Amino acid sequence: MVEPAQLQKYSLFGGLLEEQIQKILPFLEKEEYEPAEDIIVEGTPNDRIRFILEGQVTVTKNNTPLYQFGTGDTVGEMEVLDVMPSAATIKTLTNTKVLSISNRGLREIYKTDIHSFSLIIMNLARDLSRRLRHMNDMLIEKSP
Repeated sequence: MVEPAQLQKYSLFGGLLEEQIQKILPFLEKEEYEPAEDIIVEGTPNDRIRFILEGQVTVTKNNTPLYQFGTGDTVGEMEVLDVMPSAATIKTLTNTKVLSISNRGLREIYKTDIHSFSLIIMNLARDLSRRLRHMNDMLIEKSP
């Protein structure tokens, strides 16, 4: 598995102490994907946030490429937070390793360590806010 000290440098785990990360490691699952493999498919259910440990993925909506993410980024958080079908497809560009946490895992963290849960949710909100700002900037740049 992954060492807590390694995870502290990534935004999803920002502000968490090693001992807090140690407590949530049992709720994380490691997944590995080959190049050109779908991790999440647009319109289908997704109950997991995935944190990219290694690799590159592309995000597409209606077969239109939107963005690329890599090591340290998270994907799938929108569906976990709003419980709607997947908004986009996430496909690997390279061999990709991720850690995932399900809705059920998040609920267990909430029950056992509300402080760690709160930090994770705040970190997700910050990441989503940064993405929204970036997308807004991209729209402004492309508008006539």
